[in-house]
Amino acid sequence: MRKPVVGVMGGSKVSDGVCEMAKRLGWLIAKRGWVLLNGGRNTGVMAASAEGAKEAGGTVIGILPDKNTRQASPHLDIAVVTGLGDGRNLINVLTSDVVIACPGALGTLSEIVFALKQDKRVILLDRDFGPELDPYCRRGQLTSASDPAEAVEQAAAVLAEPSSAGRSPEKSGR
Repeated sequence: MRKPVVGVMGGSKVSDGVCEMAKRLGWLIAKRGWVLLNGGRNTGVMAASAEGAKEAGGTVIGILPDKNTRQASPHLDIAVVTGLGDGRNLINVLTSDVVIACPGALGTLSEIVFALKQDKRVILLDRDFGPELDPYCRRGQLTSASDPAEAVEQAAAVLAEPSSAGRSPEKSGR
């Protein structure tokens, strides 16, 4: 049986508090036996979530934007070198069964938008959303969580849905 893949997206330049939150999130994901997927670099949410997952004995996949692994986190089990720059954000989303988005900047926003456009379920951790995202909230495709434990519980509910593959209820025919 294939293990669920949980995408953790977030900024490369974030506060220490956000890094601690991402590390805890990675740890909780690994404790569930899920695979953590992120952008693979050794900075910010990517590095922290990978470190947390590895501390809990988990598996980490990093989808790198570069043509090499020079900036890769040392906590990756699998480093996927793409050479696609920000284009790799679509690979991050398509490979994830559910996406948990931590605070970040435009790269994180692009991953959220890609996920919504691909009918993936997105959990915003420690963030609210504006009225332009209300339609996604109403149909249950976009939710928010105040802490890593709540985000992981929401991800578990999504992954427990039959044939979910992270798809929103309206789009998957459930």
